Amino acid sequence: MLQGIILLLLLFVVVVVVVVVAAEGKRPLGRPRRRWEDNIKVDLQEVGGDCGDWLELAQDRDRWRAFVSTVMNLRVPKMLGIF
Repeated sequence: MLQGIILLLLLFVVVVVVVVVAAEGKRPLGRPRRRWEDNIKVDLQEVGGDCGDWLELAQDRDRWRAFVSTVMNLRVPKMLGIF
């Protein structure tokens, strides 16, 4: 009977240690990483589009291709005489 109580106490201690150690994790330093959705919203704002309908924009292939080419032209400056 005493061995069973000691075994239960040891099991309880192990569970408490695991719960306490698991709860003491470190948060990552700095700002949160940007998701690809955040990048699309920023690109839409730069081009002048509305952020609310970017999913519908992605469904229309022609409009999406036009959007991507517009954003790429904003990102990469054209160098005269090289291309």
